[in-house]
Amino acid sequence: MTTTTHAAIAASLALAFATGAAHAADDAAKKTEKCYGVALAGKNDCAAGAGTSCAGTSKVDYQGNSWKLVPAGTCTKTKTPKGFGSLTPKKA
Repeated sequence: MTTTTHAAIAASLALAFATGAAHAADDAAKKTEKCYGVALAGKNDCAAGAGTSCAGTSKVDYQGNSWKLVPAGTCTKTKTPKGFGSLTPKKA
């Protein structure tokens, strides 16, 4: 085999692995959902709403407009001292 052939094979393998990793990331994203009202203070994920700017900025436990990514299908079954999780923001 020539150096050009080795390079072509290496490039093909790199592309195959990169494509597989991208699909795995897409699958992981599809298997989660934003769940409002379940994050502890300072433990929310990004874009929590009024009074917060991004991850870790919620001020109180179970803040209704802050969200956390959870496994798909589990949000509304998650019970907190303030009720169940919600797929939409709750009133603060």
